[in-house]
Parts: sequence; C-alpha cells; structure tokens
Amino acid sequence: MVTVLRQRFIEDMQIRNFAPGTQKAYVAAAVAYAKHYWRSPAVLGSEHVRSYLVYLTKCETISAAKMANASLRFLYRTTLGRDWRILHDPFPKCERKLPIVLSLGEVALFFDALENPKYRAILMAVYGGGLRASEASHLRVGDIDSQRMQIRVAHGKGAKDRYVMLPPTLLTCLREYWRVERPGRDWLFPGAVPTQPINPRSVLGACKSAAAAAGLRKRVTLHTFRHSFATHLLESGADIRLVQVLLGHRSLRTTALYTHVSQKTINATQSPLELALAAPRSDVAT
Repeated sequence: MVTVLRQRFIEDMQIRNFAPGTQKAYVAAAVAYAKHYWRSPAVLGSEHVRSYLVYLTKCETISAAKMANASLRFLYRTTLGRDWRILHDPFPKCERKLPIVLSLGEVALFFDALENPKYRAILMAVYGGGLRASEASHLRVGDIDSQRMQIRVAHGKGAKDRYVMLPPTLLTCLREYWRVERPGRDWLFPGAVPTQPINPRSVLGACKSAAAAAGLRKRVTLHTFRHSFATHLLESGADIRLVQVLLGHRSLRTTALYTHVSQKTINATQSPLELALAAPRSDVAT
C-alpha cells in the first residue's frame, strides 16, 4: 500500500480510537491484499476484493479471511469512500471453541510450582484480577491501591480504564516481590530494560514451565487464567454483568461464553432424560 494511503488509513483508525494492535493487524491485512495484486488498493475494484476474499477462504484460515474482510471494509468504506455491496456481505463464520479452564485445585498446583517472585506476582495478578497479559505487563506501581484494595487497569482493550479487585493474597505476594526485587517507581514489572515493561513472551515461558512442573495436562497460556477467573466467578454465584465489567468486555455476549463452561451451571441443569423416564406412561396415546 502506498505511503500516503497507508498514513491516511492509520489516521482514520486513530480518529476512531482503534487499539494499537487492531491498527497493526488492519494495516498488515491491507498490505497483504496490495501485495497479492502488486497494485495500490486505490486502483483496485470490487471484483478484486471479492476474488481476494474467495482466495483467502480457500487457501488461508477462516480467521485470516475474517481479518482481511474487516480491514478492507474499513479501508474502502471509510478511507477511500467506496461503499460496494461486497463490503456488506456477512463475515465468514469462524469455528468457536470453548476456552480451556483450570479447576481451583489446578490453579493451586500451578502457583505451588511457581517459585520466581516476579513471575509468581504477575501471574497471580492475571488470575486474581482477570487481566489480559498486556494489561498485567503494563501495570505501574501507582496502579496498586492497597487502601481501597483495587487495581487500576489503565488503557485496557479499547483504550478504556477500569478497576478490578486486589485480593489480599495477591497484595501479600506483590509485597514479597517488592521486597526481593525492588522494581523501581515506574513499571511494576519492568523488563530487561528497566525503562520498558516486561515482555509477555517471557511471562508465557515461565507459565509453561510452571504448568509442566505442576503436572498439568491441559494447555496453559496466560489467557487460560483470565478464562479461569471468569468461570470461577460465575461458579461462585457472581452476577454476569459484574463479571463483564471486571473483564472489560464491551458486549455481554462475550462474557456469556463462560456460562457454557461453568461446571456448576452444567451440573445444576437437569437433563430431559430424567424427566422423560420418570413420566407416567398412561398419557401415551394408544
């Protein structure tokens, strides 16, 4: 994509407060589209868009096709002002898998196996507050409010701030980490370069090592603890709208996904098989 068009594309996203990650993904998808034809998107038409999307659905993953679809919709409709019919067609459907969730016992085993104070503290923050990996890595010292027992999550997804709970166990863990590491007065979890936050990839490495040491057979990632946080809250009786606020979800439908993996919800729902076998046979027509 030519430099002028790329810059305008990015500015249009910035005006609408798109997250940096979304901007990066949209630009990458648009650049891939331009390289496919080796021409600027500005000189391509609706049939080029259609052929490219057909190509992606056949040769790439559905998620890649969906991202390209979203990027090209914004590029043509907003930046270039071309509102073609193809840009209104439904997104390709992605296979929706239920998230992997740890049991309370598995969470305990995991933290028993995690000895490094820094990684223990940041992963406890991920689980204890339901944080995204990027949110936990970008915590600042001033975000921990021990008086109100809250954590301030600044510039979460969608550039929105929110507050989550600060569990007493997490506060104790953070104080122990502070006593041992003395991270400074800016980033709570500084990286190899103290002026920069910790890289989530290094946290993921520690996460996988601890999961293996704990003998967990499930695939454990940083997001597994956010999934587990939401599910465990719902199983303990928390209101789904409260969970939505704590997770920073824009839509309640996203939070409702966790109702499908809640063991308490599943086990409390009676199968119609029980009702059918207990039903009187006398009301059956002969």
